[in-house]
Amino acid sequence: MRRSVSYIDVHCHLNGEDYGPVDALIADVQAAGVKKIISVGFDLPSSEYCARLSEIYPCVYFTAGFHPTELGAYRDGDLDRIEELTHNAKCVAIGEIGLDYHYPDTDRAKQLRVFTAQLELAKKLDIPVQIHSRDSAEDMLCVLKEHARGLKAMLHCYSHSLEIAKELEELGAYFSFGGTSTYSGSKKARRTIAALPLERIMTETDSPYLPPRSMAGVFPNTPKSIPEILANTAEIKGISVEEAAASVWDTAHSFFKKLNNV
Repeated sequence: MRRSVSYIDVHCHLNGEDYGPVDALIADVQAAGVKKIISVGFDLPSSEYCARLSEIYPCVYFTAGFHPTELGAYRDGDLDRIEELTHNAKCVAIGEIGLDYHYPDTDRAKQLRVFTAQLELAKKLDIPVQIHSRDSAEDMLCVLKEHARGLKAMLHCYSHSLEIAKELEELGAYFSFGGTSTYSGSKKARRTIAALPLERIMTETDSPYLPPRSMAGVFPNTPKSIPEILANTAEIKGISVEEAAASVWDTAHSFFKKLNNV
């Protein structure tokens, strides 16, 4: 009989709109063995909401930050409030932050300005960052090379090439993989998981988005998908689920120091 393992979702977006009652969601997630959840902010209201959830549910931790495609309402001075939120005992990182050049009307200059400001804030506060990067590999690598000193960075739902991952690894970066890595067609993600050191890998769902293979086309995805994602990682690495789960748990608690606080 397989002994009990503890799972963690280091990146999801909890709310009552997509999932229904949060109480029921948390109960289901805990029953699936997912013991801790990091609910990720993408602007001020979502970051503040995640902070409130963390006060209600012992298993919930949170991040605070501005997502690159959510800068329409961003104003100078907003990072002061983000900084306030980081002082919460359950705020484990600044995030999700980064670059996203997917849309044709992207204001790249503003994205770069706000991203680098949040990186500098994280270094000042000695807190990790969770990074979103889509269609921006070269600029992302350039920015992180410039700001690597004193920075603790996790690339969430990593989707760039193995070659870029190795350069990021040399800068000290960590990587999280979600449901997309369970599909046989996700060759870049699967190749990267196979090549990276196990201790640099964490698991996420990015729920309610990006369901794993067994839930293809289903919305919402939930943190209950973590066991499937973890099992896929274990299979790729050629190790047991128990070994993979223990590594991810230890890596997450080492990287996000505040997971040990409460």
